[in-house]
Amino acid sequence: VLSPVDGAVSQIGAIREGRIFQAKGQSFTALELLGGDAGAAEQFRDGAFATLYLSPRDYHRIHMPVSGVLRRMLHVPGRLFSVNPPTTRAVPRLFARNERVVCLFEGDAGPMALVMVGALNVASIETVWAGEVTPPQHPEVRRWDYKPGDVTLPKGAEAGRFNMGSTVILLFAEGYISWEPAFRAGSPVRMGVRLATRL
Repeated sequence: VLSPVDGAVSQIGAIREGRIFQAKGQSFTALELLGGDAGAAEQFRDGAFATLYLSPRDYHRIHMPVSGVLRRMLHVPGRLFSVNPPTTRAVPRLFARNERVVCLFEGDAGPMALVMVGALNVASIETVWAGEVTPPQHPEVRRWDYKPGDVTLPKGAEAGRFNMGSTVILLFAEGYISWEPAFRAGSPVRMGVRLATRL
């Protein structure tokens, strides 16, 4: 499993009964992150997550960590809080409150969610298959379903981009991957380095 971005690990670890660790004293649920999609959230209930922070100076394209077939995309409207480390520590449920694009794949490592989180000065999120998804702003969650064969991306292929830095969150289902032990909060990452191995 490759790092999809250049940046730094914000947090990495296991999802505990559907909750994802944000910072000391802060967490949010997979259900919130995934725009209320209960079926998707249940897949990741006791799985694995990695939150990867892209600073404004980082390469701002996002690549596929594994090969995958796109099953669903959601645009979840929300705020545009900064996602820098001090704000992440201070703002409760930050990543479940900011505007985001959720991409649900079935791939080499089972079900995977690739979540592109918007932020202050990052109100533009694009995917290679749909173009610019944000803006425009919509008051409700928008959902697109895809048939097998509509969008298949190989490992390493570009999946999307920000107009500057922000955050990408990866979710995997239980029993599919194991994070590399060298990575912990604050570790730098480069696109294409091995972030996890498949079980």
